[in-house]
Amino acid sequence: MTPSRASYLAQQTLGIIMGGGQGTRLFPLTRERSKPATPLAGKYRLVDIPISNCINSGIARMYLLTQFNSASLHRHMSQSFKFDHFNGGFVEILAAEQTFSNTSWYQGTADAVRKNLMHFKNNDFAYALILSGDQLYQMDFREIVQAHVEKSADLTIATLPVPVQEATSLGILQMNGENRITRFEEKPKEPAMLESLRLDRDQYGPLGIQRDDDLYLASMGIYVFNRDVLFELLNNNLTDFGKHIIPGAINTHRVFSYVFQGYWEDIGTIRSFFEANLDQAADLPKFNFFSPPVYTRPRFLPASKLNGAAIDHAVVADGCVITNSRIQYSVIGVRSVLQEGAHLNRVVMMGTDYYDTASRRSRPEHRDIPLGIGRGTRVENAIIDKNARIGDGCVLTPAGKPENFDHPLYYVRDGILIVPKGGVIPHGTVI
Repeated sequence: MTPSRASYLAQQTLGIIMGGGQGTRLFPLTRERSKPATPLAGKYRLVDIPISNCINSGIARMYLLTQFNSASLHRHMSQSFKFDHFNGGFVEILAAEQTFSNTSWYQGTADAVRKNLMHFKNNDFAYALILSGDQLYQMDFREIVQAHVEKSADLTIATLPVPVQEATSLGILQMNGENRITRFEEKPKEPAMLESLRLDRDQYGPLGIQRDDDLYLASMGIYVFNRDVLFELLNNNLTDFGKHIIPGAINTHRVFSYVFQGYWEDIGTIRSFFEANLDQAADLPKFNFFSPPVYTRPRFLPASKLNGAAIDHAVVADGCVITNSRIQYSVIGVRSVLQEGAHLNRVVMMGTDYYDTASRRSRPEHRDIPLGIGRGTRVENAIIDKNARIGDGCVLTPAGKPENFDHPLYYVRDGILIVPKGGVIPHGTVI
């Protein structure tokens, strides 16, 4: 693919990013925000990933479809992505809205796109690239669009080889020797059906797969549609791409697979979110935020200040103040404050939206506890959501608790303790 050809295809592509549903499996992180607005790796948001992938691929026209708890997502978008007035690029939010012809909320991914077709039709584009707003991966979208064009495809689906333990929770497909999709099953559970969907080992070589275990081709929820095909396939009342649109299209249109073999993580559960964040503290993280760069809101914060600390494998974001603390395998978000003697082990601390003041601390609901982690407090295997206040001499750990548990001060999900956004833990609390 020549650079000029790649640039042309990118200019002909419209990005459509799905803002997600209620994100119930990420509760309580989604109690006050939409799933794509969830903080990631100290200073980012999940939605920064697909937008950055588009920017790095030369795709400058994007729509973000939102519905649930979208205020923080809208605020982040308005402060983060502003394009040159003369290049025609934009990231525009399309919130669910009532019209004279439709008064319902989005009923699924296909329904969300259908209800916004009137906005998309105002753009001159040849290809629609539909993306999820809550996945962690890096992909040059010019390559999937190029493959789509070369195959004369009507619809191309990005796919990922996965082992059997992951196949039951994803949409699994089969393809022939030309990569044309011949079958699609959404979250197959029956052993016999799974066996019939297994990827033929004769295809490993042509696809460049060097693994030796049984694999299945899973849909990544990334689709490239020809403009007219998108409008045609949505000219009905079907609500979901994976459950309805794609299985039907296989029999009537040229539907192809684009096999991707890089790192990809669907941030669908508290456990997957926790582990994906902590992976950034590893020697060589699976996901690279450095090159190509991931873009986010410019905050212009001061550099972090360490007044004595023992740090072993950690990510420390901008504007933090850490005093004589011990940090192990943790992610410390923007503006975090750790008081003397704090000890964090396997902690995702999302930071704060502002620096503390005496007037904020003196509010009755804050109990005169400063933002951040108090003196001599120990936290392990936990997520500390934004603007949390944890007092002095506390011990926070999920050890000995059920896998899933609700408490007025905290939650446990997937064996991970979570202090919710704005949560307050009194001095001396032992969990």
